[in-house]
Order: sequence, then structure tokens, then C-alpha cells
Amino acid sequence: MNIFLNIIWIIFGGFAIAIEYAVSSLLLMLTIIGIPFGCQTMKLATVALWPFGTNISNNGWPSGCLAGIMNIIWWFLGGIPIALTHLGLGLLLCITIIGTPFGLQHFKLMRLALFPFGKTIG
Repeated sequence: MNIFLNIIWIIFGGFAIAIEYAVSSLLLMLTIIGIPFGCQTMKLATVALWPFGTNISNNGWPSGCLAGIMNIIWWFLGGIPIALTHLGLGLLLCITIIGTPFGLQHFKLMRLALFPFGKTIG
């Protein structure tokens, strides 16, 4: 069932979202300062491409307070607009019964978009 839902997700916008995240990740990785943020955007691209059956686990703060500081910087510079976009799309899709599973995937992406540092995709 996950494969079928992922194929529908890719056809109706998931591929475009994943490409958008991948391009922004490559642009962030052009600078030395943006490399850690580009790696986190690649996490978003991975989940945006194949969200059904993908689990996001919280590993805490893997590199001490540095990850906490990076999450705070991420939150102000990009996390809030990305999360609000996924919130809006999730609410819009949850209006119908058919769109509810896809809306829930947007909510999963929203949680990852707020604080990506310290989370692993599995």
C-alpha cells in the first residue's frame, strides 16, 4: 500500500517538492557556511520524494549545543516558511477523506522542517 501511495504522491506534486528541496540544497552547499543547512535540506528532499513508510527518529542533540544553535538559526532563516507551507498544504488536503493520508505526510514534513538537526531518516 505504501508503494501505491508513494507513486500517487510523486505524480501529484511530491516530485516537484523533492526537486525544489534538492535544488535549494545544492545552492546552499555552494558556500561553506551553507553546507550543514544543505545537508538538512537533503533530508527534506528524501522524505518529500518517498514519504509513506519513511520514519523520522529523534536522536537528540548529536553534537552538543552546536546542533541546538543550528536548529535555532534554521528555524528563523528557513524553517518557519517551509513549515507553514506544509501546514497549509496539509490542512488543505485533510479537508477530504481521500486527501487525508497525503495531508498527514505534509504534517510529517512540517515537523522535520522546523527542527531538522538531530533527526535521522529511516
